[in-house]
Amino acid sequence: MEVNYRWKKHYKTAKYPIRQPAWLTWVIWILSKICLIGKKYTLEAIDMDGLEPPYIIFSNHQAFIDFELAAMYTHPRKVNNVVNIDGYHMMPWLLTWIGSICTRKFTNDIHLVKSIRHVLREKGDVLCMYPEARYSPIGTTAILPDSLGKLVKQNKVPVVVMLHHGNYLHTPFWNYRKPRKCPLYTTMTQILTAEQVEAMTADEINAAIRTAMEYDEYKWQRENNIRITEPFRAQGLHKVLYKCPHCGKEAQMEGKGTDLTCHACGKKYVLKEDGSLEATEGETQFSHIPDYYEWERGQVRAEILEVLRTQEGQALLADIVRKEISKQK
Repeated sequence: MEVNYRWKKHYKTAKYPIRQPAWLTWVIWILSKICLIGKKYTLEAIDMDGLEPPYIIFSNHQAFIDFELAAMYTHPRKVNNVVNIDGYHMMPWLLTWIGSICTRKFTNDIHLVKSIRHVLREKGDVLCMYPEARYSPIGTTAILPDSLGKLVKQNKVPVVVMLHHGNYLHTPFWNYRKPRKCPLYTTMTQILTAEQVEAMTADEINAAIRTAMEYDEYKWQRENNIRITEPFRAQGLHKVLYKCPHCGKEAQMEGKGTDLTCHACGKKYVLKEDGSLEATEGETQFSHIPDYYEWERGQVRAEILEVLRTQEGQALLADIVRKEISKQK
């Protein structure tokens, strides 16, 4: 596909976000309520009594419905969400209007830090951030950056963790166009008070955030005896489980109906109603889907290390380092 570099959109990210007017918080709440019609959801507040803005919310990220559930709880408080720039490609005016803070993932953004301080310390509102920086591909916690502890320490405000369960199972990343019937359960937990933040180091704050944000959707599904009975529940599963653990071939897996099949060796798994995998014949190498995914990641890591041991790999790595250094200059 040819990229048209002549037609480019430019966004001014170096500006403070708009503060939400009170009437807009009602509009967001009403629209979120409408979007949640027909869905079974529960919101639970833990250690939130008496907590008023400013504070930071760190939320896990499983599907778009995360935003609607967050709006149901935070209303009528004014909230500014950190949003990656790729979300601005359709209606940037709308995201700007509702007070979003535009940034680029995986970059050093000083103005983002200033905007967060502006929201928390000057306006006294709520700052909501999804630090995993992506929808969860497999229903487990992604890597959380060390900078979170420094950010919290700098702003000296309470920390709330919003943890969603069921959102991934309802619309998984690999088949989000066909929702399944699954209850949604969201907790809002104040994990650190302003006084605790003041007394802790950035590393201690990071440890508290990581512990509070641990989740495994397939484990949660089994523990809560949730049955997903849709006949298409494995449709698209090969997008994340792409390598056969039996024969080692890649891009030969197909998730269709309730089955995950390798077309190279014929190995077939059934995605059961409780979220576990079971081979139709022979050994079940991985019954827990996140274990299967982590095995694939380990395979990729080993392949990269093997390449880096060669002269060509070392030359390629050196070239990448030189280019990155030149960019910084």
